[in-house]
Amino acid sequence: MKPVTALAKYLEAYDDQLRTDAETPSAIRVDLLGPLRLVTFAGGRGFITYRDLGDLDGRRIAALVGRVLDHFRADPEITRVEWKSRGHDRAPGLHEALLAHGFLPDEPESIMIGALESLCTDVPMPAGVSLRRISSDADVRAMGAMAQEAFGDPAETRLAEALISRLARNDGMELWVAETDGRMVGAGRLEPVPNTDFAGIWGGATLAAYRGRGIYRALTAARARSALAAGKTLVHSDSTEYSRPILERSGLFKVSTTTPYNWSR
Repeated sequence: MKPVTALAKYLEAYDDQLRTDAETPSAIRVDLLGPLRLVTFAGGRGFITYRDLGDLDGRRIAALVGRVLDHFRADPEITRVEWKSRGHDRAPGLHEALLAHGFLPDEPESIMIGALESLCTDVPMPAGVSLRRISSDADVRAMGAMAQEAFGDPAETRLAEALISRLARNDGMELWVAETDGRMVGAGRLEPVPNTDFAGIWGGATLAAYRGRGIYRALTAARARSALAAGKTLVHSDSTEYSRPILERSGLFKVSTTTPYNWSR
């Protein structure tokens, strides 16, 4: 498949298969507002996504942003909200409307898509490193603490508790870690997407002192093999500039960008 053709086909599959309920399998509630899906997750997190914004103009988009914020403000459990934008969408005035309502943009990430098989080829295991899938509460909490250290985030337990809750629901999510000398040094999450060709790889984190050794790529390959065994054929991921080159070398394509806009109560 030629690169241009592959990009178009992968982006079409992304929009058609993933920008639906399939995007948020762990939601505890979903409300519809025009073209938007307003999602509530465990742990006090709100999330906005959509297939597209149709022919809405800037005035109507700004009004939607205000109604979205009213919706989440009305739930006292919600402490933070993410609006997930995509670079290939037609969305006049969205950036300005989000800023006006107190949303702040994070760094854009690359939407990466490709064949799962490409992630499993020629991936050596780094010396002294072992990989395993985890499920115990203690391991999940340790993984969460390690990931926060890797990303430089403040220590808190909400993410770990949300992951523990999801594992109890057995919704298909898998958690994988890399260890060396008895210490967790890397981690990642696998999200097989029901009723699609896709599995998502998320949350890739490696402690700074252990980067550049192939740990991230080995964790990615382990998750890809697990997804292939479950019958999936395509992989998607929102990647930072750290992980994007690794995935490109493994045969994935950058089909667009996504920028999260975040609001905190």
